[in-house]
Order: sequence, then structure tokens, then C-alpha cells
Amino acid sequence: MSFLVYNSLSRKKEPFQSLEPGVVRMYNCGPTVYNRPHVGNYRAFLFADTLRRWLEYTGYRVEQVMNITDVGHLTDDGDEGEDKLEKQARREKLDPWEISQRVAQQFFSDLKALGIKPAKVYPKASDHIPQMVEIIEGLLAKGCAYEVSGNVYFDVSKFPEYGKLSGNRVEELEAGARIAVREDKRNPEDFALWKSDPAHIMKWATRFGPHGFPGWHIECSAMSRAHLGDRLDIHTGGEDNIFPHHECEIAQTESFTGQPFATYWMHSKFLQVDGGKMSKSLGNVYTLDDVAAKGFNMRQLRFALIRGHYGSPLNFTWDALKDAASALEGLDDLVRRLRRASKGDGAAADTDAGAALVDEARKTFEDGMNDDLNVSRALPGLFALRAAVLEGKLGAHSAARALEFVARANDVLGCIQLEDELLPADIESLIERRQAARKAKDFKESDRIRDELLGKGIVLEDTPKGVVWRKK
Repeated sequence: MSFLVYNSLSRKKEPFQSLEPGVVRMYNCGPTVYNRPHVGNYRAFLFADTLRRWLEYTGYRVEQVMNITDVGHLTDDGDEGEDKLEKQARREKLDPWEISQRVAQQFFSDLKALGIKPAKVYPKASDHIPQMVEIIEGLLAKGCAYEVSGNVYFDVSKFPEYGKLSGNRVEELEAGARIAVREDKRNPEDFALWKSDPAHIMKWATRFGPHGFPGWHIECSAMSRAHLGDRLDIHTGGEDNIFPHHECEIAQTESFTGQPFATYWMHSKFLQVDGGKMSKSLGNVYTLDDVAAKGFNMRQLRFALIRGHYGSPLNFTWDALKDAASALEGLDDLVRRLRRASKGDGAAADTDAGAALVDEARKTFEDGMNDDLNVSRALPGLFALRAAVLEGKLGAHSAARALEFVARANDVLGCIQLEDELLPADIESLIERRQAARKAKDFKESDRIRDELLGKGIVLEDTPKGVVWRKK
């Protein structure tokens, strides 16, 4: 089965095929570093990570770029409002450059905690001003843009395909509704490539004037071109990026290069919280620290955010996170049982017993992932293996093969505990004391220690080859 992806541009699933055999050039819209990203943001970044991991599983080399927006992203996501960095700087009474550096470092720390693979590069918008100016000059030369008093706007009327991604046709866009009216624009739907504002703190001198800064959309066009070339295989982002951001990226990039920009556009749906929208006023905008304060680890959060299909809304609740943690414990337990079965403990007498079950589990997993990264369809393959090993249906050889497959599957999922976890010294001591009590036939003390361990989240299982522990 070939890898099918839902392409937002065509609005249908399509077989994936890269421009260059064996290589995928992928650009992911990253954070605007004015405030620490929340769990909803990380759903989009984990989707991009899962996509990359699956492409690598299938044999591709992935050239992944994720940008850092540190200037030019205004509060209305268009040409009006305040720069998000500068607004935050005024609130905190700090320099915007200081805030961007601090938030970017926190972002990288969060990526590491969630097990997200590092991209090839994380370009910052402020480091790519010359590349932006080059594109803007090219668009002016082609008559696709115009300059008014230091501001430069893209002329949407020069790109007849504007709206092909979002479905927002120019003739249907109402001035003053989705798009703000500005007297210096030829058309209300035209968007800024470069802005002039003497009061803006983060600014650059160019031939357009001494105090300008880039529009949000031109930044991604310049950064993707600088690090991946004129054409991309995949461009991702959250569903809120479709319009105006990605629509404008397409218009300016294709007008400049004369080529299709990205073959596949993939967008993750919003993360809901308790069935509704995340809102600071409701106090439900959670960071990774908030999740940890509730007693959950980042493996559990990662699993909770990737196990639903990226193209469907996902409802985040603390109970849902508990369910995800429980399911992940089942997968951790699968690894422990497969490891023991591969050595003959709890395995079927026929060493090759269950070989077909392992093949079926692998097929279920791969078919699910090939169906537009449908993790929820892929996971039953792993849980079927757990049922098989619990029922003693796998021989030692089959268990070893299953263990290899689970490790490969985890190259995609990135959250299963593959190695034996070391216990704290006090827990090890309690287990040893319980073993000594059992050997002395002091079953009352043995049961007491078992209950004490259970209270600490450690479940013991007595087997013919000794005691086995797992976390509750």
C-alpha cells in the first residue's frame, strides 16, 4: 500500500511522491516566539514530527525545516494590529529580542522533552531580511507588487489563482470583514510584503526606507526558499494557517518563481480543551509544565496528542490524558512481556508459533500509517500483539520478531518504553524484602509490602522465573 496523504490543496487523498526520488523537502510553520507554546501548538509540531518519522520509516531522507517567527507577526494575522513580540515586550517591560531568545530556548527545551526530532535547521525570520528583500524586489520588477510610502503590497489581482488553497475567492472577499481596509492599497485584499513604521522597535533600513519590517507571509517564503529551494514536497501547519498565511505564501512564491510552491499541503486540526476552545480567560491554556504538575510525563502527553488523527479535532481533558497514560502503559508492558517471551518465559512451546500474528500486526500498523498517518487505525496492530503474548500464543522466535517490529513502530510513535527502567533504591529494597518474606513464608509481611509497593505505583507479578514489576 502506498502512502496516501490528504492534500489541502486538492481536497482529497493522494498517493505521495516526492520531487526527487528518496528525498523529501518539508517545511513546517513553527512558533511565533512571543509566548511559550501551549499543548495545542505542540499538537501541530508533533504531527509534523510523526509525518517525518513515517517518511523515514518508509525509506525517505527528510530535509525538514521549521521556522522561528521573531518579527512581523501582527495580532490580526494580517496587516493590522500590533506586532506580537513588541506587544509582549511592552507588557513585560523587556526588549523584544530578549523575549524572542528566551521563548525560543524554552521551545527547544519543550521539543526535546516531547521527543521531537530536531529539524535540519530552525531559521529565524530576523536573520533572513536580505532574502525577503530579494523576493520583494523581484515581485516589484514583475509588476506583482507595488510601493506606497515605504510600504510594499502584493497585488492579488496579478495572481488569478489566489484562493485555490482556502477556497476564498477574491470576488467573495468583503472589504472590512475578513480583510481590513487601508487607503494606501489598490485592492482591499492586497497584503503587505514590507511595512514602514518609525515606532516599530524591530526594524531595518532598506531602499524602501530607514525603519521597515517584513510582513509575516513573506518570511516563510524567504526562509523555505533559502533552505529548501524553490519547490517543496510538503508544507504543513495548523488549520488556522490556511488563510491568510499559506494562501499568501502561495501567491507571492509562485509569482516570484513561476513554479508550483508545494506539492502537498497538510494541516492539523485544532486541539480543543474540555470540548471547547482554549482561552486564557477560561484558564485552560496549558503548557508542558502544567501537564507535569498534574503528574503526567511527556511520553504520556506525546501519546495523547498523536493517537488521534491529525485531520480531526482532538479534545484534551485530564481524563483523556489518564486514558492515554493507561494505554501507553499497556504498550510498555507489551515490550516487557515480549522480551521475556523471546527468552522462553511465557512463550508457546513451538518457537515459531504466532508468526502469522506478528505479520498481521505489522500489516495493520503500516496500513494505518499509510492511510494519511491514521495512528488510531495503526495502534490496534500493537495491542493485538499484547493480547497474543498474554495468551501465550507467541513462540520465542515469534516474540523476538515481534519485539523488533515494536521497536521499529516506536521509531514512528516515539513514546514506548523500550529499555528496562531503573527503579529507585528504596523500591528495589522493598522488593528484596518482600522476596525474603516470601522465602520465609511470612505471607502477611509479603502482602503488606506488596500493598505498599502498589501504593507507590509499582505492580508485582510472580512468575516461575521470579518476580516481575511494572508501573501502575
